[in-house]
Amino acid sequence: MNALEPAHAPVSGTVVTPASTGGATLHGTGALAATYAEDLLLGAVRDTHLAIANRVWGLANPLTAGAAKPSQMVHDRIAGTIYATLGASLRTGARVLEKQDRRGRGRRTEEFRFGRQVTSVVNGLIGDRLLEDGNSGAIRMAVRRDGHDVALTPEALATAFPQATGQVVVFVHGLMEHDEHWDRRADELPSYGDALAATGDWTPVRLRLNTGLSISENGVALAALLDQLLDAWPVGLERLALVGHSMGGLIIRRACAVHTGHATPWQERVTDVVCLGTPHLGAPLELLVHRGSRVLSSVPEVRAFAKILDTRSIGIADLRRGVRDEVAALPHARYRLVSATLGATPFHPLSVSLGDLLVRHPSAMGRSRGIDLFPTASRLHLPNTDHFGLLNHPEVHRKLKEWLA
Repeated sequence: MNALEPAHAPVSGTVVTPASTGGATLHGTGALAATYAEDLLLGAVRDTHLAIANRVWGLANPLTAGAAKPSQMVHDRIAGTIYATLGASLRTGARVLEKQDRRGRGRRTEEFRFGRQVTSVVNGLIGDRLLEDGNSGAIRMAVRRDGHDVALTPEALATAFPQATGQVVVFVHGLMEHDEHWDRRADELPSYGDALAATGDWTPVRLRLNTGLSISENGVALAALLDQLLDAWPVGLERLALVGHSMGGLIIRRACAVHTGHATPWQERVTDVVCLGTPHLGAPLELLVHRGSRVLSSVPEVRAFAKILDTRSIGIADLRRGVRDEVAALPHARYRLVSATLGATPFHPLSVSLGDLLVRHPSAMGRSRGIDLFPTASRLHLPNTDHFGLLNHPEVHRKLKEWLA
């Protein structure tokens, strides 16, 4: 499908809820882009420019700084005028686009595959701020079918899943991804869900969520959604398997640890938790960004770029540490851990330094320096594979059928 091709029409009977779809129009998306371009990008360029100018004019050193020179005053006046004009233009453009968005004019960003991808990336970067500001582009967790939300009512679920069985496997995507990421390599392999559905035993259910929210907040939301799914499922739900890619595995673990004094009905039905490239002990990329921000903040000429790094969502920040032994595993569930490495073995220099590009092998296995979060877990290592190769891999297909038999 072309990236700009509209999504499939909703399955008859499904209900698309604007609050949960990232329901901005193209105008609203443009307004958001203009706002952040003025706040972050233009601001970073301006602050960097002026910091360098101060260094040139000797103002960065209080021992040599003196009265501003005429040439510097002319420079600052011209630069100030240019930046003020550009900022005013971006703000005006954002206001015009926001008005069009409020009036519902223009096509919805959700109607395009590329638009849904952009919405998911933006939510991963600043989804916590979007929700806090009441922005129409903020995603709320939902069951998805054919690119649309499915209402958690018996009627809508029965229509969306006409072949519903008593065994449900729920797929939770990772940071800045969405439900359609599970279709990676669809021209070569069926998705994990389609392959399991073909057995006649399992019904796959995909979710979409705002990965900019904290892992704890998404965990609570997932627990609530699974409560509703169990209550409204068209047939009696006997067995539940949870599959998470990357951050999705951490969110699943948080949801399994949500307690109301006793195990909830959906938790009692969980038999298997499968984590694909999940950074249980943290992701090195987030730690690198955190340290990079501190270094940039110490240098006036590049301090503005630290602000860009610091605007990352709380969801990204949560990846620095992962979810360790403060969250207990469900005692009756079987845990299945899958890691990938760029090298042929976990000990290859490339694997040790980069893991699968985003997550290192020990973190995905939940083992490091005396830590073993899942002592009885089944483990699978995939060599010469990157982080996103885990979304649809032949060996994972084979193991899923074995684990969920």
